[in-house]
Amino acid sequence: MKATSYYPVIMTDDVVGTTAFYVEHFSFKVLFESDWYVHLASTEDETINLAVLDGTHETIPEVGRGRVSGLLLNFEVEDVDAIHDRLVAAGLPVLRSLRDEDFGQRHFITADPNGVLIDIIKPIPPNADYAAQYAPEALPE
Repeated sequence: MKATSYYPVIMTDDVVGTTAFYVEHFSFKVLFESDWYVHLASTEDETINLAVLDGTHETIPEVGRGRVSGLLLNFEVEDVDAIHDRLVAAGLPVLRSLRDEDFGQRHFITADPNGVLIDIIKPIPPNADYAAQYAPEALPE
């Protein structure tokens, strides 16, 4: 399979509120908007996309309808500290405090209004034990 695009779709009972959250706090813009589906693209990199979908919409098979569950979105960024400070000032919850991890990340975790976890990450050099587990081309510097 040769994919031409890939992006997560968040199923929610609040399409408008969820869309507003990602536009306000994560610099997305609306590319398509209906009352049941919104397609978003990053204003900083249009190859980064996200969609918001009414989880009860008829296009979703009944067995899969509902709200999102068990999802973690990762955003790798250049300045995790500045984003942390901005989101804390905006009142977003901090579910995992800003920290450096031995496996090669400086990060913190917040959540969207649906409970979707959002991990904001700056890759950093891992300790020696973790560095040995990386493929050479994937090792954070």
